[in-house]
Amino acid sequence: MGLRGLPPFTGVALRFAIASAALLALAPVFGVKLGRSRTERWLWWANASCTFIVPYSVLYWAEQTVPSGLCAVIFSTFPLLTALAAHFVLPAERLTFRSIAGILVGFAGIAVIFSSDFQALGGSQVARHAAILLTSPLFAALGNVTVKRWGGNLHPLSTAAVPMAITAVVTGAAALLTESHLHVTFNSASVLSILYLGLIGSAFPFTIYFWLLRHQSATNMAMINYATPVLAVIVGSLFMGEAFPPRILAGSALVLIGVAVAVTKVGQKAPQRTLVEEGSP
Repeated sequence: MGLRGLPPFTGVALRFAIASAALLALAPVFGVKLGRSRTERWLWWANASCTFIVPYSVLYWAEQTVPSGLCAVIFSTFPLLTALAAHFVLPAERLTFRSIAGILVGFAGIAVIFSSDFQALGGSQVARHAAILLTSPLFAALGNVTVKRWGGNLHPLSTAAVPMAITAVVTGAAALLTESHLHVTFNSASVLSILYLGLIGSAFPFTIYFWLLRHQSATNMAMINYATPVLAVIVGSLFMGEAFPPRILAGSALVLIGVAVAVTKVGQKAPQRTLVEEGSP
C-alpha cells in the first residue's frame, strides 16, 4: 500500500525515521546511555547494514514487481539461513536434524499458502527480481546472528534505535540521488501505512525482538518470521474479504508443525532441586 504513493527508498527512509525518532525519544526516559563502548558503536553499523538497510531496501525495490505473497515465501528462507549462520558463529546453536526438519516443514507451509503466486515467476523480470530478493533474508540472517553473538549486553533500545536512524539517513540519501525525479503522493493510504510500519511494524516489535534475542536462541527467534504471512492471510480474510482456500489452512498447519518441531527440545531432563535450593539447612 505504501508503494502506491511512495518510491521504495523514500518509503524505507520515512519508515525508519519515524521508528528511530520514537525510540530515541524513549532512551532518556529509561535512562539508556548510548554509544558508551566501541563494540556498541560497531554493532550499530553492522546491525543497520544487515538487518535494515540491505534487507528492506531490496524488499521494497523488489515488491514493485514481485507479488507480496512470493516475497513472503522468499523471505521465509530467513530461519534456515539463520540456522546455518548460527551453526558456525554461535557455539550453543549447532544444527540438528530436528531443527532443520522443522524449519523445512515450516518453509513448505509458507510455500503452500502462497503457491498461487509461483506462476508470476513466468516473467523474466519477476524471476530476476525474485532471485535478487534472496539477498534480503541472507543479510537479515547475518544481522540476527551478529546481534546475538556480540550484542548480548546492550540495551534493546540501543540495538534498535540507532541502527534505524542510520538506515533512515542512508536510504534517505539514496532517495535523493535516485528518486528525486519521481512523484511522491502523501494520501491517506501512504501516510497510514508509513505510520503503521514505522511504529507498529518497526519501533515496537524490533525492540521486543532484540530483548527476547538476549534470552532465546537466534534460530528460535527467526522462526517468528513464519507467523507473519500466516497472520497476514488471516487478517486479509477477516477484514479485506480475501479468499481463504483450503491450501491456506493446510499451509498454516504445516507452519505450526514445523515451528513446534524446530523449537521443542527432546530428551532433556529437568534439573534436580538440591536441599539448599529448597531452603533446607
